[in-house]
Amino acid sequence: MGSISNAVVPNSPRPSRFKKSWHALVTYLSKPQNTILIILGIVLTLLVFIPMVDVFLDTFKIHHGSAGEDLTMSLDEDQWSAYSWALLFTSNKMKAEIIRKNFWLPLGNTLALAALSCLFAVLFGGIVAYLVTRTNLKCKKYISSVFIFPYIMPQWTLAMVWKNLFDSVAVTGTKNGIFAALFHITMPAWWCGGLFPCAMVLGMHYAPFAYILIGGVFRNMDANLEEAATILNTPKWKIFFRVTLPMVLPAVMSTILLVFSSAMGSYPVPHYLGNAIGHDFPVMATKYMELRVNNPALSSIISVVMMVIGVSILLLNSKMTSGRKQYTTVTGKSGQVSKVNLGKVGVWVITILLLIITFFTSIFPMISFALETFYANPGDYSAWTLKWWNNNAVGEENGMYGQLGIWHNKSIWKAFGGSLFTAVLSAFLAGTIGTLVGYCVAKNRKSKFANYVNDVAFLPYLLPSLSVGAAFFVFGNNIGWFNTYRLLILVGMIKYIPFASKASFNSMIQLSGEIEEAAIIQNVPWWKRMLRIIVPIQKSSILSGYLLPFITGMRELTLFMMLASSDKLATLQLDYFDEMGLYAFSSAINLILIVTILLMNGIVNRLTGASLDKGIGG
Repeated sequence: MGSISNAVVPNSPRPSRFKKSWHALVTYLSKPQNTILIILGIVLTLLVFIPMVDVFLDTFKIHHGSAGEDLTMSLDEDQWSAYSWALLFTSNKMKAEIIRKNFWLPLGNTLALAALSCLFAVLFGGIVAYLVTRTNLKCKKYISSVFIFPYIMPQWTLAMVWKNLFDSVAVTGTKNGIFAALFHITMPAWWCGGLFPCAMVLGMHYAPFAYILIGGVFRNMDANLEEAATILNTPKWKIFFRVTLPMVLPAVMSTILLVFSSAMGSYPVPHYLGNAIGHDFPVMATKYMELRVNNPALSSIISVVMMVIGVSILLLNSKMTSGRKQYTTVTGKSGQVSKVNLGKVGVWVITILLLIITFFTSIFPMISFALETFYANPGDYSAWTLKWWNNNAVGEENGMYGQLGIWHNKSIWKAFGGSLFTAVLSAFLAGTIGTLVGYCVAKNRKSKFANYVNDVAFLPYLLPSLSVGAAFFVFGNNIGWFNTYRLLILVGMIKYIPFASKASFNSMIQLSGEIEEAAIIQNVPWWKRMLRIIVPIQKSSILSGYLLPFITGMRELTLFMMLASSDKLATLQLDYFDEMGLYAFSSAINLILIVTILLMNGIVNRLTGASLDKGIGG
């Protein structure tokens, strides 16, 4: 025993700091969600920020033929210079006037358009949300269902409807719309083109944002709050402004964020409704398209400024909604606040008014586009023809500019197939990556890196589509991918990942960790846990993460318009035919896209058991 107690036991060497770090890294990476998170973080950082850096650096490159040619001609092509930025603040009267027309005036118009669109969307969507959730309005289910159609449809749909209703040869110089042709009513220029119609159309297009977000708050608001104020004899107007409105403020600010950033980068609506005779309304999106050939440096500056404004709005929204108002009820019992009675006459007047509005914003567009394909001549509502559909001979005498009828026109169906191909692959990649992002972030909620990956994945959604497209335009040119489906699929994937990541994250945080832990104890591999356990349980949210990007990709124009030629996508070809004056073809493509999108939206609802307006009034 003594020999044992006196034995010298050598000290075991302490592991070095490198070995400790190595073991910690191996332990961290042994969990699949951590490995996937690191890979996704690196990939998304590169794919999101490299194009943004490229378009920023492009503002410092010299492009011959741009503004300030007297200086740039003395420099080599692609040489670095801050001349384009300096031009924005030039004191030279001639150059200052050029910059004012090409930058400052479009910037002011863009901000005014975004602000007015926000105001109209919040008021229109918020009022309808209040009427559906808090009053005895009739036909709630129908109104709630069709109210979201304008957002599901392509953005330019309502712009085309506005033109079909109010255009006139005298004011717009194009064709006579229904008001001018049938009723001999010529609307003024400010109504046909410019700020007002653009803001109205964008406001109606984005009003579903306000309806969904504000309506959800109205429906789920604690009844104690307003009931307590009622028992204390607080006037209804004071309850509304001091209790109800502060509760919906976060939803209002979220709506402003989404609408402002989206409207700021809108191209189709200002493109179609921006101009009337003697009434020009340039915005940054249309000016970018105008300058990107003759002045690419200035067009890149426009894109960078739009990115900065979008991020600034995001930071402002985060600051204003970071603190939430808290309430304590001092009296009253829990209960449901009674519906506001609109009166026997008022309830029907308001219901009929909403039915008329939703008809013209949701049902009439499809009828209008269908009828446009049967008119012999644009604006002539007395002569009908089937030539736009059935013509199978090439000729100039029939007014079709050498185009075959829609059924026989291979270019139309090729472009439609290109849209399907791009939307399917973009949705597949965005859905898969977004699902993995949501899963990994939910598993590492307390990790700063996980929050970073989540923010990077969501950032492209908050940037204007034009800015994202412009960044990938420069990036695609640099790597030789311009006018390829690879570039279209890549930019679609990046832009639509937020749909899947948010849907996946919101569903994954509700999933108990014990379910997956039980499978881990049984040595079930990670891929089998995902396919056999997690995906089946959360299939509704995950499926939405695939189908919503598909629907959005099918109707996208602004994001893709500078990345490919018109024969690649149906939306690009629609714009091409409209520029040619072949309104029957553009209307037919519009109708095909709307029907396809509505069918896919119906499939989403059928397969997932959910709809955008579910839980509000639908």
